[in-house]
Formats: sequence, structure tokens, C-alpha cells
Amino acid sequence: MDITNDPHSQHISRQFNQELESLKTQLLAMGGLVERQINEVIAALLEGNFEAAERVRDNDREVNNFQLDIDDECAHILARRQPTASDLRLVLAVTRATSDLERMGDEANKIARHALSLIEEGLTSRGFTEIRHISTRVRDMVRQALTAFARMDVPMAREVLGEDEIVDQDYQTAMRSLVTFMMEDPRSISSVLNVMWILRSLERIGDHADNLAESVIYLVEGDDIRHSNSAQPSPDSPSGI
Repeated sequence: MDITNDPHSQHISRQFNQELESLKTQLLAMGGLVERQINEVIAALLEGNFEAAERVRDNDREVNNFQLDIDDECAHILARRQPTASDLRLVLAVTRATSDLERMGDEANKIARHALSLIEEGLTSRGFTEIRHISTRVRDMVRQALTAFARMDVPMAREVLGEDEIVDQDYQTAMRSLVTFMMEDPRSISSVLNVMWILRSLERIGDHADNLAESVIYLVEGDDIRHSNSAQPSPDSPSGI
């Protein structure tokens, strides 16, 4: 009997494909929620909008519920379908990605809490130039990483990896500048510390966007580059190994 012509087997295959597509859809919906939270909390901070910052701080549960639902579906697919090859990589990549998105949500929550402290203290301009600059890069990274996942676009994913190095450099430069400012004006320590924690959370969000990009490369090419020295392919190997 030719299994490829078996209607029952074809039906099961269609169901499986639908389940995998549903996983991707749920992941991208979770990513959209996290992206909105990051955008909203940065806007709330820069505009001094206390109520908007409170909404982000109090909206952490929705992201967590997304992760629980997606992880539960991944577990069921692994148990029922026992996927192999690219299908298995998709399930594993989704599991990794939901973890990174949940942590991005946690960082957005931290930013909201520090933003509320800054607004209560009375906003100053110190550090806001750095926040605008780094948050713009980081938000672009998140958007590109999610787009790369949706399109299975490895070149776009590799662009995100390059951006993460720039964010790390900008973050270190901002930290040195803010430490110098605190030493010159001890009265600013409380507010500048809040700015530094916000920048730290932004840098961490960039790291998680970097992880999302690595998951795309793993999913499409089968290469796990999380602990490699370079995310770029070597001259001798298209896969970078």
C-alpha cells in the first residue's frame, strides 16, 4: 500500500501542518504583544505618562499566559506527533522563542517600574538621549527578529545579530557617561540609577532579540550558534560551522 495515497495519512499530515502553523501564529501574536509593551513603556517614560507606565507594569500576566499556552501545545505536539527533522526544530525553536519573549516582557515590566519612580521624582533630561537612542535600536531589533521568524529569513536574522554588538557598545558608552555624571553631582544618584536600570533592561531586550534571531538560523539551517564565537558564516562553510 502506498502511504502517500492513504487518505487517513494525508488527513493526519494536514492536521499536523495546521498544528505547526498554529504554533507559529501564536508565537507571533505573543511577539506582537511584547513589542507593543516595549513601545508603550518607552513612550510613557519619555512623555512622563504615569498611567501608561502603570498599565505596562500591570499587564505582565497576559504575556505569561501566552507562554504557558504555547509551551503546553508544544508538549502535546511532541507527545502526539513525535516530530523529526525540520518539524522538530520548529517546535524547539518556538519553545526557545517564547522563553525569550517572556523575558522581554519581564524587562518591559522592570522599565515600567523604574519609569514610575522617575516620573514620581520629577523627570530630568539626564540619560534620556541615551534611552531614546538605544531604545530605537532595540525596538528595531525586536521587530526585525519577529519578521525574520515569520518569513524564515536568515539574512535578516543575521542583521539582528550585528545590531546587538552595536547596542552593547552604545550601552557601555552610556554607562560610563552616567557614572561620571553621578560622581560630579551626587544629588543625581537616585534618578540616574533608575535611568541606568532602564538602559540595562533595554540591553537585555536586545540580547533576547539576538536569541530570537539565532532561533531563526537554527530553524532554517539546523545550526545552533548560541555558543559560537561568531554568528557569521566562515569563508569555508555556508553554515558557519
